[in-house]
Amino acid sequence: MSREKSGRSGRGLSRNERELWAGFTRAITPLRPSGPVTPPDEVPSPAAPDTLSRVEPRPREKPVPPLTGLDRRLRQRLARGRAGIDARIDLHGLTQAEAHHALMRFLRVARAEGARIVLVITGKGMRGADPDRGVLRRQVPLWLRSPKLREAVLGFEPAGPAHGGEGAFYVRLRRVRE
Repeated sequence: MSREKSGRSGRGLSRNERELWAGFTRAITPLRPSGPVTPPDEVPSPAAPDTLSRVEPRPREKPVPPLTGLDRRLRQRLARGRAGIDARIDLHGLTQAEAHHALMRFLRVARAEGARIVLVITGKGMRGADPDRGVLRRQVPLWLRSPKLREAVLGFEPAGPAHGGEGAFYVRLRRVRE
């Protein structure tokens, strides 16, 4: 039986180890393909494994990038007016549907134009005993966290008092990759 070299140890892989490795790597898609890529369903399957259960490849979804907050230094510079806000949108007076559509369009355009920090003004909602006031103030963070916008949004947090405080958000946009 021929053995393949693995690593520096000089120890070859057993048949079971090769089958296990082939099964594991079958469902992996390289981040940057170096040559022609064989789709997982076209990779020849190894001989039937003795005791290994077969894992069916699942369609891979694009991973959702994580959100990060603004760093302390940037937050201070924004609050003191020393860092510029590249664009702003005011969602006052819009319905939820209109505001959602306007926010999506605004973020897409601002990012395409190279904006890094934008201000999204939602308003604080009417003050009073009604807990359902301030719908946009509650909804915008949910929209910004959604997988649909995470491709564009790097992070966000409530704005400083000079920019609207609780009624606005600083949003940091991801760079456009070409």
